[in-house]
Amino acid sequence: MNYEKLLTISQAQPYPLLFTTISGAHLYGFPSPDSDYDLRGVHILLSTEVLGLYPVRETIELSEIKSGLEIDLVTHDIKKFFTLLLKRNGYVLEQLYSPLIVYTTPEHEALKKLALNCITRHHYYHYLGFSQSQWKLFSKKNQVKPLLYVYRVLLTGIYLMQTGTIEANLVKLNEHFQLPYISDLITQKLSETEKCLLKQTDLEFHHQEYQRLQNELELAFENSDLPDEPSAKAELNDLLISIRK
Repeated sequence: MNYEKLLTISQAQPYPLLFTTISGAHLYGFPSPDSDYDLRGVHILLSTEVLGLYPVRETIELSEIKSGLEIDLVTHDIKKFFTLLLKRNGYVLEQLYSPLIVYTTPEHEALKKLALNCITRHHYYHYLGFSQSQWKLFSKKNQVKPLLYVYRVLLTGIYLMQTGTIEANLVKLNEHFQLPYISDLITQKLSETEKCLLKQTDLEFHHQEYQRLQNELELAFENSDLPDEPSAKAELNDLLISIRK
């Protein structure tokens, strides 16, 4: 992993950072040789900008090839990111808890502790909806990547409902779920390109697995001990004000 180059690219952005992590295929455990680097994180708008009349850059997006790396970077201002944490948004949780850390701060560590109280059983809807959109994409293109996303998303959702823990890496998830076909799919994705096709298409088998895991996700949701609502709003508000100051 090119952490030094990625750190340089992250710090070249116009605002101070709370953290930057790697998401996407590298986080999920199946990057192809031509996979780009999905950098995700939180920036801190200046107080003078937040208090002023002019529009602010709540979200910064950048896609470019820099230092020989293909980069897809997205950062949100702390207020927007904290607001997203209080919703059923699995993306921001995965970014926050990604073990592939490019840049961190003490406030990043504090946020990870607070965000544990943002995890609810209603994150089920995020993972259900994401799996459905990826299944539609797989059905149209028959590519390995969206099929792996289907399995990654469903297993992440099931594991979250059962344990309250965010785990986005499909290799680690499959150590728990032991699905025999996952390793072969990952091997093909790792050895070929982003748009590689399934070598032996068994659409009916994967459709049955997709439906089975959707049912398992629903059952995990129904039986989950996770709370219905986040309870960290006051603490997040205090942290936001502290960082702004």
